[in-house]
Amino acid sequence: MAVAGAAALAGCAGPGGEGSRTGPVRDGGTLRIAGSSDVDHLDTASAGSTVAYGLTRTFARTLLGYQASNSFDETVPVQADMAARVPTRENGDVSKDGRTYTVRLRPGVRWNTAPPRPVVAQDFVRGFERLCNPASPSPGQGYFRSTLKGMDAYCKGFAGVDPRSAAAIARYQRDHSIEGVRADGDGKIVFELREPAADFPNLLALQYAAAAPREYDAYVPDSAEFRRHTVSDGPYQITDYRPGRSYTLGRNPVWRAADDPLRGRHADRIEITLGQDSAESVQRMLEGGSADLAWDQPVPTSALPRLRGDARFAVRDLPSANPYLVFNTRSPSNGGALGKPEVRRALEYAVDRSALVKIAGGPDVAAPLHTVIPPGNAGYAPANPYPVPGEGADPATCRARLAKAGYRSLTLRFPYRTNGLHRLFAQSIAADLKNCGVTAELTADTGGDFYGRTLGDPEQAAAGRWDIAAPGWTPDWYGGNGRSIIQPLFGSRAIGRGGTNYGGYSSPQVDALIDAALTAPDAGRAAWYWQQADRQIMRDAAIVPLLDRAVPLCTSARVRGARFLPTANGYDYTRIWLAR
Repeated sequence: MAVAGAAALAGCAGPGGEGSRTGPVRDGGTLRIAGSSDVDHLDTASAGSTVAYGLTRTFARTLLGYQASNSFDETVPVQADMAARVPTRENGDVSKDGRTYTVRLRPGVRWNTAPPRPVVAQDFVRGFERLCNPASPSPGQGYFRSTLKGMDAYCKGFAGVDPRSAAAIARYQRDHSIEGVRADGDGKIVFELREPAADFPNLLALQYAAAAPREYDAYVPDSAEFRRHTVSDGPYQITDYRPGRSYTLGRNPVWRAADDPLRGRHADRIEITLGQDSAESVQRMLEGGSADLAWDQPVPTSALPRLRGDARFAVRDLPSANPYLVFNTRSPSNGGALGKPEVRRALEYAVDRSALVKIAGGPDVAAPLHTVIPPGNAGYAPANPYPVPGEGADPATCRARLAKAGYRSLTLRFPYRTNGLHRLFAQSIAADLKNCGVTAELTADTGGDFYGRTLGDPEQAAAGRWDIAAPGWTPDWYGGNGRSIIQPLFGSRAIGRGGTNYGGYSSPQVDALIDAALTAPDAGRAAWYWQQADRQIMRDAAIVPLLDRAVPLCTSARVRGARFLPTANGYDYTRIWLAR
């Protein structure tokens, strides 16, 4: 999907339009960001949403990372962040058998502690040790448990540790170690892999793998107390946090541009104001100049016609599944109906994707999706196992299949996100389901709880507090990224608190294909296994894929240097500078 073009809007372009962006970079000023909900998690160990990634990247650094760019292909390669270089076989940092990685730290990076002190290898080891904590476990832990030697056993050992006790969690981390992660002095980290994994550098670029200072041992992970005491090794530091209301970030005085190849620092302050559930309201703020960027609200569909061609507007490529309809296969509602594949297959015919494309803004920003893996990702192969002419719905087939499965009606609890277009998506899906004899009970899920509590808590699923939901999924990386879709969303090991297999789907065949892909001898063979997993998941109808959406973005007239970060679903705050 390409950048859109047509008419202009003065409020979004004005004197700061694309044509007048020449001249030297200007430091200073306050970058103002407005949006809806707070992050699900602020702790990098568990922060899994795109907005959380955009925020934590400003104050928490990883060994490897990605460069923001408005050319999608330039954002794909892994680059050095805290590492002095990307480990390869050629430079001797990856063993010949591909199972040992040595990462050398970039010297000179410091924590903003009092007094400041260097970031050392043990800080990264601590970051890995925190991933399976019982208080706020990482949704990305499956990546590492299946890859790092001893990680799975280490995580299982957390069972029985009191999730309310910071001391108990820190004691377990102090008294136990991960066999495949160790510090070699202050300047090197050695990783031992269970099997060769070509995408291991991508795992080291995940925000989950950020360094963690020793101060974090004093707090329950991601607790309110933790959120008041974040420590920074990036260009900014959180100076004020009001839960659900706002963030203020100021300059980290010990950060140096020469030590950070991926970030900049131009604005003096970043102010994030929450509570704006209306995308239209945020858009008015951008056009009126009272905000510079949207936090979690895309450009509203109603504004797209007048924005096309505007210098401050762009549609950025983001191959993703957003939204998709997930079935709670463990719900006891309706006699456990959603646990039956034949019921789920019937509902595959219920949704009118053409209506969702219109809600999203048309074919230049959204396309119907029929596979688990969206185009542009490793393992994608075109398929449509439940075809309906014109991308519409087929309520007659849906009703007939439901009746054959023994159900003439269903009542499904359907929580939905309130930010962006998600209310409209939910209402459209609910209307489609009604045509199939299915009543969807819509409930607004506010306060940033949608992922962290509603979907991420298996007790909620087992109790039937939700039956269907429409989350979105942006891959954690691009390039060789088959496992960044299939493994976290459909692997059995991703079921549980903090996991992202929200519907509790479990398939021995898919688990075997995941393991085969992870140990495949080359990228081509791995992609074949991912394709087979995709087909099995769709045969089982674990989800209804809906849309592959790009991201329409608009800025205020004074924003310069905006560079897109796909994994953050937005622009890199650290690169932006502000015109007068």
